[in-house]
Amino acid sequence: MGASASKAALGATTDEPSEPEPKHLADLIQYINETNMSVKHLADVLSEKTRSSSWVVVFKALVTVHHLMVHGNERFIQHLASRNSLFTLHNFLDESVIEGYAMSTFIRRYSKYLNEKSLAYRLIASDITKVKRGTDGMMRTMNTKDLLNTLRVIQTQFDALLSFNADPHELTNGVIRAAFMLLFKDSLHLFAAYNDGILNLLGKYFDMKRNQCEESLDIYIKFLGRTTKLAQSLKVAEQVGIDQEKIPYVTEAPLSLLEALKQHLASLEKKNDILPPYSLQHALMPSIPNNPFVKASASRPSSAVVSAFKDGHFWWNKSAVEYPHLHISHLAACFSSFCAPHDTIHIEVPKQKDSDPYVKKNDAVNSLHRLIYIFQVK
Repeated sequence: MGASASKAALGATTDEPSEPEPKHLADLIQYINETNMSVKHLADVLSEKTRSSSWVVVFKALVTVHHLMVHGNERFIQHLASRNSLFTLHNFLDESVIEGYAMSTFIRRYSKYLNEKSLAYRLIASDITKVKRGTDGMMRTMNTKDLLNTLRVIQTQFDALLSFNADPHELTNGVIRAAFMLLFKDSLHLFAAYNDGILNLLGKYFDMKRNQCEESLDIYIKFLGRTTKLAQSLKVAEQVGIDQEKIPYVTEAPLSLLEALKQHLASLEKKNDILPPYSLQHALMPSIPNNPFVKASASRPSSAVVSAFKDGHFWWNKSAVEYPHLHISHLAACFSSFCAPHDTIHIEVPKQKDSDPYVKKNDAVNSLHRLIYIFQVK
């Protein structure tokens, strides 16, 4: 079986400038899915192919490795993560053909991403693109310490992915297009986990110590920047012909949320335990609901529901606001840019006395956490 794996690996990494043949990739998947087969042998064969001087062979070897990371048995990425070094292609350059110059640049970027993907597995002990998502997923249930550490790892991997940065006119052959498709799919799964982590972070933010709030705010600010870059990358995906149904629409969070986080940190620095209603009224992120993506093919979501507390209720559409317990007009305004005119939103929050000039810290924490955490786009 070792010989057949070597044959399939050689077939997948020929010097033809086209994507690895599906037949050879399927044979390799079958090989590593067999529990008695050596993933080390296969990894060694593919690693050897990356030492070729031909950009085609090296690029196809990287694509093959990435394909096996995504679709193969987890033992494969486990083995790669256990290696002291994976790919050392930061100086790779194929000068033998004109196309080699441009493709060598993408090979260097691509190999860096695969190195980071492997390192992330070593640090987190799982492939973050495959972890369970949603309210009971890994990133939503992680404690503060682990969450901060994991988000830093995700940020590094995501940066390496976005640095591939290919324009449509640069996807000139089947090899780089195959790499782009694998990166596109990774970007969606990685960002979904990233988004889940940010939602968890925001839910914990008002209970954190000052140094944790400082780190969290930095993480969140960088998340906003990466969200913008992802949106730009998705435009490339659309331009190269990827089905729009598969391309999510990513919107940016309102600046009011960022200001609320900054305000809370400033209050900690002043040792102030009470926050004004601003932090609750504005600290909402409708652009990142539980399902972080709104399909580009849909004009706007048809309905939104928030149900977070037992006491109090609020039904709202743009033409009528009725809510006796909080200054809810700010909350309604926050949703107004996200919903259609006749959408209905049901919000439940703890009852408060009309005379209360401030929302106490714990009320703000609970309300913010639950509203962000449970908000869903139907």
